[in-house]
Amino acid sequence: MRAIVFTSEGSLALEDRPEPELGPKDVLIETAAVGVCGTDTHVFDGEFEGTVYPLVPGHEATGVVLAVGSDVSTVKPGAHVAVNPSTTCGECEFCLNGRSNLCRFWNGLGVVASDGAAQERFVAPAANVYRLRPETDLHQAALIEPLACAIRGYDLLPRRMGEHYLIYGAGTMGLLMAQLAPRAGAASVTIVDINERRLQTAKELGVQHVLLNAEDAERAEWDVVIDCTGSIRAIENALPRVKAGGAFQHFGVAPVGAAAQYSPFRVYRDEISIVGTMAVLNTFGRAVEMFEAGAIDPKPMISHSFTLEDYADALQMFRDGVGRKLQIRPNDTESRTLIP
Repeated sequence: MRAIVFTSEGSLALEDRPEPELGPKDVLIETAAVGVCGTDTHVFDGEFEGTVYPLVPGHEATGVVLAVGSDVSTVKPGAHVAVNPSTTCGECEFCLNGRSNLCRFWNGLGVVASDGAAQERFVAPAANVYRLRPETDLHQAALIEPLACAIRGYDLLPRRMGEHYLIYGAGTMGLLMAQLAPRAGAASVTIVDINERRLQTAKELGVQHVLLNAEDAERAEWDVVIDCTGSIRAIENALPRVKAGGAFQHFGVAPVGAAAQYSPFRVYRDEISIVGTMAVLNTFGRAVEMFEAGAIDPKPMISHSFTLEDYADALQMFRDGVGRKLQIRPNDTESRTLIP
């Protein structure tokens, strides 16, 4: 079975691997699509906490169930599914107190120590497998995992109806956060990115204000500012734009050792709330329902699909900021440009 393997920090290979072993509570899935995202680059570069090599990447995944373990009754072979990649110990303080996404032994499939979906077939715990409607597009549905992360971000934000939102980054996460903002009560949404092609996607998705620089906006401050880049430069540019009494959210994944400078006095004086958000927590099922209800428009967001053989090209294309959402489709025989 063919699989992409991050063999060590900064190195990858296409390998022929044995079929994954199916445990009694596991599900064997033929991969339909797996998204490429910023977390994958951090894992590849050795910038994500706790990653163990060798590792098969890929955590934004959908597919078709091929087999189930002896103790599994929730899904059957032939089912179309999306997979929550987060696994936890279930025993630590955070798991027992309902904050399992903060588990000190948190393990994301394709992120830390368990193989992900950048292979022809992969195994996931049955508890992490969510059934989709038969008519749901399996390629587009690979956006459910990042959508679940976006919903978690909104769960944590202190917010009120009629507020104004500023989002840094028009990549996948920024576009998802921007599409959800009106549903969260936003009166207006502004998105900033230095990549004009990504801003074009934001326009296609109906984002109200699309800018190369926040300095060009009609307003100077926003009630809610969300960084979806993980870039220290962007974070330092964004945080001073929070209105007094407003909120700033670290959504983008920065390298583990990165540090940003800001004014603690201003955070104190203006009662600025600074909020982090980690993965998903009781949001994956809601993401499935919202996706299938049409809460986001997935079609304009996916621009290219790649075979396993072209994984390195996809990773470099992502780094170069070319295209929109890039996907690996391990069982396809050719890479495709879906949106020029």
